[in-house]
Amino acid sequence: MRTRFLPLPSVLALAICAFAACAATVQAKSIDPALLAKAQAGDAAALVRLGNAYNYGRHGAKQDYAQALIWYRKGAEQGDANSQFQLGGLYHFGHGVPQDDAQGFAWIMKAAEQGHIDAEFFISVSYTQGWGVTSDAAQSVVWLRKAAEQGDARSQFYLGVDYEKGEGVAQDYSEAYYWFELAASVETKRGMRKRNIKKRDEAASHLSSAELDRLDERVQRWIDNYNHQT
Repeated sequence: MRTRFLPLPSVLALAICAFAACAATVQAKSIDPALLAKAQAGDAAALVRLGNAYNYGRHGAKQDYAQALIWYRKGAEQGDANSQFQLGGLYHFGHGVPQDDAQGFAWIMKAAEQGHIDAEFFISVSYTQGWGVTSDAAQSVVWLRKAAEQGDARSQFYLGVDYEKGEGVAQDYSEAYYWFELAASVETKRGMRKRNIKKRDEAASHLSSAELDRLDERVQRWIDNYNHQT
């Protein structure tokens, strides 16, 4: 089984919070009053920002993981994908709450179903690793493709790997080349881009010039459409 290494800040951006058994009170005197007022009124963006404020000690808040959990949950329960993703992360990592992959998966799936790219990637990895769900390589590819099609270079790269190795899909060097080339085109980090190009060239060695020309045209169509949408 392949392991996908997940640098927490850049890949998942999941909050690592602790939960206190007793209810915590809002430290109104230390929080940005405008942000607090919006969160108390149920504004989804403010709820996740306030959760982040307590999680990381921002916007005038003293770091308080119990409060972070409270505000993330409020946002998650009203359907906000960002809050659902963060709340799922708390359960997945088990920081301050009993570690519960099933709960983590359930909350992050709610975010993924709304098109949250990091959540889609996380769900793909969950199906690969068996985090809170039975391992299923085909389902891993389904969710990886969703994120890749939204322009996520990380997901495009791993989808290329799946096609290269035939994991969850039939082995197909044409598809591997296509996704590696997209990942190289979208990636902004130099080191990752070099990695993507190396894998693209390895896949290209299995293809004819005519196949490569066709695939390059397909890549350009995707890029043109993506740039038009964004």
